[in-house]
Amino acid sequence: TAMSRRDVELLRKDEFRNQIEAHVLELRSARHSKHGSLLPSSEEFSSYLDGVDDWLFSEECDEASCERMEEEWDAVRSKTRETCGKYFAATKAEAEEKDREMEREARAAAAEAAAASGGENDDEADHDTRRLPTKRRMEIVLKNKNEANELFSDGNYRHAAARYAKALTHCAKFFDLSPEEEREVRDTKLSLHLNMALCYIKLEKLDNAYLSCDEALKLDGKSVKALYRRATVRYQKRKFEDAVKDLKEAESLAPDDKAVKKLQVLVDKQMEKQKKKEKAMAKKMFG
Repeated sequence: TAMSRRDVELLRKDEFRNQIEAHVLELRSARHSKHGSLLPSSEEFSSYLDGVDDWLFSEECDEASCERMEEEWDAVRSKTRETCGKYFAATKAEAEEKDREMEREARAAAAEAAAASGGENDDEADHDTRRLPTKRRMEIVLKNKNEANELFSDGNYRHAAARYAKALTHCAKFFDLSPEEEREVRDTKLSLHLNMALCYIKLEKLDNAYLSCDEALKLDGKSVKALYRRATVRYQKRKFEDAVKDLKEAESLAPDDKAVKKLQVLVDKQMEKQKKKEKAMAKKMFG
């Protein structure tokens, strides 16, 4: 029907609008990344991004056809590829080098593990059922955690996450713990889940990051780091209202936390833009 065709057109138009908005948001955030210095001058670049933002919420955009929105999206991508060529080239080269490095490290780690264990499979070691003394088991946990920390520092987030996960499997093998030992294990597990969440955020595996944050909050419902990282995930998934809930809780626990305040500002801006967009869509659909 004519009505259904119109609805499909509006949905496609909204998709293009979301793609443009997400692209602008990504480039704004890139200013503070490793290769941010390769972006155009702050004033010139910010002015261009502001102009794109302004157009998205202008009457011209509201009245634009789906074809016009697609043309704008192509124009934005073309412009940013032209003006941010060095940045995109650097990030692509870095990603490719990391993939090669991870492959080299994986091969080296496998060879080292095989040599150290006389061919024993590392997975078999992970599934041992030995009733090790608490001190010895904790040494294994912390050894894996420290190795993961080093991998993370080198930007090897995928292998770091795997190593944190391995440390967590060993955390499940403690037995007959005293109250003090239980607290130590709980605190260690909390730290491991928080670190895994950060790895997954870096890897843009947001669902995994969300689960890690949830596990951390099961251990400590008042963990500001867990609340902040879950809010970060919700922000990146564009679940702004849920992000606000986490940030309010985090702020009540740590009123002076600068990271929480900074993320709240970003969330507020996106919520305001979303309201304007919804209002514009409603006006377009219902007059």
